[in-house]
Amino acid sequence: MTSQMDGHFLNPPVFLAPMAGITDVPFRSVVLGCGAGFVVSEMVASAEMVHAKSSVRSRALPGAEVQRSAVQLAGREAGYMAEAAKICEAGGAGIIDINFGCPAKKVTNGWSGAALMREPDHAMRLVDAVVGAVSVPVTLKMRLGWDENQLNAPEIAKRAENAGVRMITVHGRTRCQFYKGSADWAKIAQVVEAVNVPVIANGDILDTATAKQAMSDSGARSVMVGRGAQGQPWIINRLSDELNGKTPPEDPDLKERTEIILTHYDHILSFYGRDLGVRVARKHLGWYLERVDGAADLRARVLRMGDPNDVSTAIGAELPHCSTARMDIAS
Repeated sequence: MTSQMDGHFLNPPVFLAPMAGITDVPFRSVVLGCGAGFVVSEMVASAEMVHAKSSVRSRALPGAEVQRSAVQLAGREAGYMAEAAKICEAGGAGIIDINFGCPAKKVTNGWSGAALMREPDHAMRLVDAVVGAVSVPVTLKMRLGWDENQLNAPEIAKRAENAGVRMITVHGRTRCQFYKGSADWAKIAQVVEAVNVPVIANGDILDTATAKQAMSDSGARSVMVGRGAQGQPWIINRLSDELNGKTPPEDPDLKERTEIILTHYDHILSFYGRDLGVRVARKHLGWYLERVDGAADLRARVLRMGDPNDVSTAIGAELPHCSTARMDIAS
């Protein structure tokens, strides 16, 4: 089940989804370190990438194994999209991903993200600009459409393929659904039928059962995991093994989880600096610890701590002695 894009072999083919404020360099690095095959950066505004200082750009550019990392760009102006793509390629991005899927009002009000699905002709001008600007593969992430009256993902996917896009990820909701209800994986099948490039199913992929069901309903080549990776970055590798019929590795025990958490925490502090890093890390620590039975008190205390040394000491001393790690993967 290997996906190929112009010589890029993405294996294992279970991907980490871009998530704003979450899939930063530290998180992408820990997910890759746990065996993931392909990760995508959080969405980056193309104009900001062009005008930003080099120190700001570094936050979007790959932090590990560049051929397994993509940078996702959003925007509305072809010139900015092309220039930003060139900057990302020069910075080491192995793939450029275009965002036609973000439902956030601050993005769609600027006619970027999912709003572009309301303007297919203009959307294709952006695709043409990016494909023409770089030599690395260009991929696309989108939704089913703007709303139930405009389910135009198959049309846009076909036009994007003809323009040179090498892989398409579809979130099984419309923009107007935001994240409400359930992802409709069956509707992704229409995109699969419309194109020859790999199609990846996204939306509500939380475990092995939902991954298998999404692939069965959609006919997609594989899946992209978002929220399911929060607090368990090893899920990408585990799902890939299970979908490929291999015996998956055991979930990390509490000692191994402690090492992963502290490594991730140190990377966050190094990347953002002490004060900002402490705040950024809290959501990740919360997700990690809520997946461990018996860690509720530890979780409550560390999320209130302001000294990173206190956080590391408490987790290192107490987490290995909590009761058990919850098994969140369903076969």
